[in-house]
Amino acid sequence: MELVFREALVVDGTGGRPYVADVGVDGGRITEIRRERDGGTRLSARLAVDAHGLALAPGFIDMHAHSDLALLTDPVHEAKAAQGVTLEVLGQDGLSYAPVDDLALKELRTQIAGWNGYGSDADFTWRGVGEYLDRLDRGIAVNAAYLVPQGTVRAMVMGWADRPPTGRELDRMKEEVARGLAEGAVGMSSGLTYTPGMYASDAELTELCRVVAAHDGYYCPHHRSYGAGALAAYEEMIALARESGCALHLAHATMNFDENTGRAPELLALLDRALDAGVDITLDTYPYTPGCTTLVALLPSWAAEGGPEATLARLREDRTAEAIRVALEVEGSDGCHGVPVDWSTIEVSGVANPALSPRIGTRVADWPAARRLLLDDHLGTTILQHVGDESNVRTIMRHRAHTAGSDGILRGAKPHPRAYGTFPEYLGRYVRELGVLTLEECVAHLSGRPAARLRLPDRGLVRPGYRADLVLFDPDTVTSGATFDHPRTLPTGIPYVLVDGRFVMSDGRRTGVLAGRSVRRSPPRPGRG
Repeated sequence: MELVFREALVVDGTGGRPYVADVGVDGGRITEIRRERDGGTRLSARLAVDAHGLALAPGFIDMHAHSDLALLTDPVHEAKAAQGVTLEVLGQDGLSYAPVDDLALKELRTQIAGWNGYGSDADFTWRGVGEYLDRLDRGIAVNAAYLVPQGTVRAMVMGWADRPPTGRELDRMKEEVARGLAEGAVGMSSGLTYTPGMYASDAELTELCRVVAAHDGYYCPHHRSYGAGALAAYEEMIALARESGCALHLAHATMNFDENTGRAPELLALLDRALDAGVDITLDTYPYTPGCTTLVALLPSWAAEGGPEATLARLREDRTAEAIRVALEVEGSDGCHGVPVDWSTIEVSGVANPALSPRIGTRVADWPAARRLLLDDHLGTTILQHVGDESNVRTIMRHRAHTAGSDGILRGAKPHPRAYGTFPEYLGRYVRELGVLTLEECVAHLSGRPAARLRLPDRGLVRPGYRADLVLFDPDTVTSGATFDHPRTLPTGIPYVLVDGRFVMSDGRRTGVLAGRSVRRSPPRPGRG
């Protein structure tokens, strides 16, 4: 064999009790597991790694990543590789870069510059989902799966119009979703507090979800509110899943803002009733309280109709800008989850215009300051929103349908630490320090359960024949180094990470190996379209 890990504490991703074993790897797959109790001769290999005292787990799966351009433009990609992440799910929140035409791509690069930058260092030679996945297949740091972004599809077919689609437009959107799934996407995402995806009605979304269900994919919505009416927004998505027959994965399933403090049990009861009734539901969360998004996302949806240039024009016009202020500060904008914005909770984490760099790390004082920043930064400002509740975070992560997603935005001088710290934060703080989850439970949440959601037949577990996407970490020392003051600090206690049997991290350092590729939708199960 090429490689053996000797005397590793195998935490296999099933949630079962850990055990000590030698684990052999050859040809990119796990070839043999010989438990300590089995006795007999030791496994032999050309390279042996002493794993005594270390845990060997399946590589972690980031179910909500914003690395759509970073994987292409930053070959090192330490932010995820150093955490033990071996697979990221891209195309989130209904907005990404495929499928597109030239006009939609131009508008999207501006609209989500706060997430990914303008992409000036990306080649953008693709237009379809398959072409984008082919581009990933040239070699990336870790593996990546992709969701067809519903807002992007709507922008390409209808522009940024707040109206129902015509029958022909709806048919074309369904065709684009079906094409993306046929080319390898694992499902569809929506951003229902982001334009233009939020302009879609439940009837429109149901039609698209029926296409996803026919291809055995799943629907991943950032639903219409995490604040005012959050439970009703979750209920809406569950009803949509029932109506369409589509599997549902709830993106960063939090209960935020003061009115939802301590209300996580109500959400979990709602989910349990649906699960017990046969609705296929999973969810992801990150182990932090603040959120992260773009400043422009807080605006009311009517202010963004027509696209980024129309938004900027409205911001320049005093009377319209005052109407936006009222929506934000008095009424509670749909872009801010129906809750009147508290500017003291809004911290600037990144800017597109370098001249605005002194604003990074400061709070937004008021609406005039926010308006000026939006205009000067051409909508490219990224923010942290300090509105979470720790009791909700801990309660939700215990749920039987829970997985992990970093929601990590990698750009900006002061990004949210979740981009660099989500997975070691789970293992170090919430397992070792707080005991919210056991080690085996947590690893299952980070690997086996998300692999099952993605319907990956040979990933997510430590088993013979499975892909050797593996992480070796020290459960006694693993720690997230990333903090809000120093968000780009790498974790400690994760010395080895393998993608397809190749070391992308060795002795805690990035090797430069680009073993990652696209992970495409598995063929439908018998009896499914």
